[in-house]
Amino acid sequence: MSNEHNHNHEEEDRYITLVNENGDEELFEILLTFDSEEYEKSYVLFYPVGEAEDEDEDGGTVHAYAYIPTEDGGLGELLPIETDEEWEMIEEVFNTFVEDEEEQ
Repeated sequence: MSNEHNHNHEEEDRYITLVNENGDEELFEILLTFDSEEYEKSYVLFYPVGEAEDEDEDGGTVHAYAYIPTEDGGLGELLPIETDEEWEMIEEVFNTFVEDEEEQ
């Protein structure tokens, strides 16, 4: 099984700005993006910038959304995750990603 993670993203592609429920902009750092053939969707995981340093290693809030990529490879519109099965699949990918990071 090959894990091909070729990340040649420009620096600004690592960040995403979202407007929270108070109407304030929040900056998030993208942890990873991946595609699922099973669900025929692309997914993005990200966390608030600065939060990872403030928490212990396991801390921080990671957000996950499905998205429809734009023609130029951008995130496009973020879509909520709708099923428990999708959440379980995302959690599995995330846990594998974390384990791989810790090994390096």
